[in-house]
Amino acid sequence: MIIRSVEFVVSVASPGALLPADLPQVAFSGRSNVGKSSLINVLLRRTQKKLAQVSSRPGKTRTLNFYRVNGSFYLVDLPGCGYARAPVALRREWKKLVEWYLGGGSPSLRGIVHLVDGRHPPSSSDRKMMEFLGGVGVPTLVVLTKMDRVGRASWEQAVREAAGMLGVEEEQVLPFSSRTGEGRETLLEALEDLLQGEGGRGGAAPGPGGIHGESDPGA
Repeated sequence: MIIRSVEFVVSVASPGALLPADLPQVAFSGRSNVGKSSLINVLLRRTQKKLAQVSSRPGKTRTLNFYRVNGSFYLVDLPGCGYARAPVALRREWKKLVEWYLGGGSPSLRGIVHLVDGRHPPSSSDRKMMEFLGGVGVPTLVVLTKMDRVGRASWEQAVREAAGMLGVEEEQVLPFSSRTGEGRETLLEALEDLLQGEGGRGGAAPGPGGIHGESDPGA
């Protein structure tokens, strides 16, 4: 896939809001400090005039942000999970918004790319997110970020361990570095495969705990 054009379309802050529905969508999720904004900017070749705002303070993305790419699909940037310093009420609102969107709010959703910090084992919130995604039945890729800080000899092991902990096939786990750009072409090819699929939600409905569990909406 060659990125020819990118434009911001809309931010959605509330469950039940009207969403763009004219093109297929791929959503990007991950913990608030996982490097999601940096990855999106590198992926879409928007490193000079940044599209997704990069911040040293986690939790900056608080809405569903829709970007139209090549006039052919939407990349949807989801609020980060696991930001413990955000007020509990705000974390609950993020949780409701993300669960509504991923759980059926958008029939145009073709797949989800969940980001995990490749320097560490998947967190509890990563595992809960994957359980939720398995329940809603949307095709999912896992991207290990910040892999330039992991010795190259350890990449295969990092992929294998992440796949085992998250309950996915190793082929679903891709290493990526926003600093070097390594992994960009592989991820673009994977996105193309997602977008060419028929999408659909073949899994059962998620359990009552949702993404993060009822007792801890942001951990």
